[in-house]
Amino acid sequence: MTADSTVASPGQKRAPEGAVTVLAPRGFSTGRRGPAGQEARPRRTSRVSLGLVDGGGVLLGTLVLPVSHRYPLVIALLALGVIVLNRRAALYDTLVVPGALDELPAVCGRIAVGWAAVVALSPLRSLAPAVLVTAVAVHCAAACAGRAAVHGFRRRGLRRRPCPALVVGPVTTARRVSAALLRQPDCGVRPVGLVADDLEFLGETDGEPGLPVLTTALEARRAAIQNGVEEVLVVGAGTREEKAAVLRALAAYGCVLWELDADPASYGLGGHRPGAGQLAGFSRRLLGPGRGLRRGSVGKRVLDLVLSGALLVLAGPVLLVCAVVLRVMDGPGVVFRQERIGKDGRPFTMLKLRTHRPASDHEAATRWSVANEQDMSTFCHFLRRTSLDELLQLWNVFRGDMSLVGPRPERPFFVAKFSQAHPGYPARHRMRTGITGLAQIHGLRGDTSIEDRSRYDNAYIDNWSLWQDVCILLRTAAQFVRPTGS
Repeated sequence: MTADSTVASPGQKRAPEGAVTVLAPRGFSTGRRGPAGQEARPRRTSRVSLGLVDGGGVLLGTLVLPVSHRYPLVIALLALGVIVLNRRAALYDTLVVPGALDELPAVCGRIAVGWAAVVALSPLRSLAPAVLVTAVAVHCAAACAGRAAVHGFRRRGLRRRPCPALVVGPVTTARRVSAALLRQPDCGVRPVGLVADDLEFLGETDGEPGLPVLTTALEARRAAIQNGVEEVLVVGAGTREEKAAVLRALAAYGCVLWELDADPASYGLGGHRPGAGQLAGFSRRLLGPGRGLRRGSVGKRVLDLVLSGALLVLAGPVLLVCAVVLRVMDGPGVVFRQERIGKDGRPFTMLKLRTHRPASDHEAATRWSVANEQDMSTFCHFLRRTSLDELLQLWNVFRGDMSLVGPRPERPFFVAKFSQAHPGYPARHRMRTGITGLAQIHGLRGDTSIEDRSRYDNAYIDNWSLWQDVCILLRTAAQFVRPTGS
């Protein structure tokens, strides 16, 4: 396969199998991008430039202070504090190019907070209020002016070399959105092809001119490679598995996925989430795993390692006693091993204390509830009721197979079954599975609604934060003794 791009004729519709053809954007040199998930150089450069601007603003602001009060350590702490605050507020998010006035309140507010903290904790509090106010004003003016220059430079670059994009969705809607974007070259995005998710209606529009239409994940990925596609715009409703496969393939290549609201009413799409905004008048937001989760994945893993390690040590004597009692009462084989599906659909072996003995491996893999549960011993009922049988999963957490908090893992048979019946179920595997989760603390354990579980699990992933994990763990600890296991 060649990486050269071929310009499509106006009437071309379907790309032939084996050689994807898309429209090459004006002034854009094609070629393969970097590894999957790696951002293009202009975005990295813009992020560094914004950091330098914020640091320069600190230096200009401190020039207002008397020479005797220009403490290097205080200046360094102020610069670090402002940069950290700006980063947490996604002010270094280079997926969008805001206007100078759009981020002015956020930038100035965080500068004021940084100065207030430094003044309260340093000798600067002895300065006159007028001097401090002037320093803050100079800092704000310098930072906002520098940021406006960086954003303006990038905006001009996008006008000269618009970012190539694929539009995914129903053909009619995708064509309408693409036409609107092409009429607005200043938006910085130029559609180069459509990816249809309504194949049954494709034949009705074959005679219409416009961008070429791709129909498979392979064609879409090939088009992305040939044309250096960086962004994918998802329009229209739909939960077809073909559409999900296409998006997974493009996300694996490193494309940024956006959801565009192609309808006049756009309730809840804009908001204040990182990357949210508008594109040529269409409300848009980032699609896929939350960026906040990726930024905090290290913190989540550290929390898992520390707590699971400590709990394994503390629960060791309890596990030993339970294992000895099970060995005496039910014979050998006190550890139950079962294949479960984890993050990104990867299987792993989950550990539990054995509280029942399935008739066969097939029954263990395909039977939803425990067979002959009434024949379980009183001690096994106690283990399941108190969830002590699940303590061995702390070892899965320590190894990295699972997390303390996340969607509960399920067996492959039921993952396939539930994925067909509930469109949102496969999306639960965007994150490591967990011992407890948002669904569990809301009573969704055992024989409860799979649809409700999926909704809670996906809501947890979409709004993930380290503090939310702590809250779920505390609520789980408060509900440690409960009537059923999971």
